[in-house]
Amino acid sequence: MISIVIPVLNEQKALPATLSAIHKQTGSLKWLREIIIVDGGSNDATLSVAEEYKKNLPNINVMHAPRGRASQMNAGAQAASGQWLLFLHADTLLPCDAVEKLYQITQKPHTFAACFKHKFSGRHLGLHFISWLHNLRFRITKVMYGDQAIFVSRSIFFNVGGFPEQNAEDILFSRKLISVCKPKLLNATVITDSRKFEQMGVWQALRYVIAIQIQHRRGKPISYYDFFRDYR
Repeated sequence: MISIVIPVLNEQKALPATLSAIHKQTGSLKWLREIIIVDGGSNDATLSVAEEYKKNLPNINVMHAPRGRASQMNAGAQAASGQWLLFLHADTLLPCDAVEKLYQITQKPHTFAACFKHKFSGRHLGLHFISWLHNLRFRITKVMYGDQAIFVSRSIFFNVGGFPEQNAEDILFSRKLISVCKPKLLNATVITDSRKFEQMGVWQALRYVIAIQIQHRRGKPISYYDFFRDYR
């Protein structure tokens, strides 16, 4: 069974579409144990949105954790009862057959982690290039970004110590993960809301992405990562 963990902080605008995409999963919700929404101290209507969606998704559980994406995801993982964990950003939409594809992964021997292909909702050329870099980087390094929706066996997640509670938790987690298993790239695409990139400026965001890639390849601390936090 699969547990979805969604860290949130002031996500009243993004969360409805994300939960709706989960509700639209084509006949595969039977493999979904629960949806754990982990709030880091929202002061908008995020929690009201979560409560409203319990009408369609009764397996939604809301909990609270210290603010910080890694802290919130680790808390959600601790609370999860599924044998597999999907860490989903609140502004990222699953494809309609996502849960079915994830279930298929769980049935493959010697497969313990996976992620989706990535694209942005916007049409700017720079956004397409950033997504292309994300997907290419995974094929070369097996390092997953959080926007790709990280899927991992619960036992493996805790064996490697979960997400480090610092910047670039997804990259640092992936570095630990690939020392014990080889993540797979699913033949399906998640869509991330592009507004945070568009608000900053797509080309400036692209410079940040390239800087992160370079720092990662050199094994240096990733100092630009604050931009990519979803906290708005």
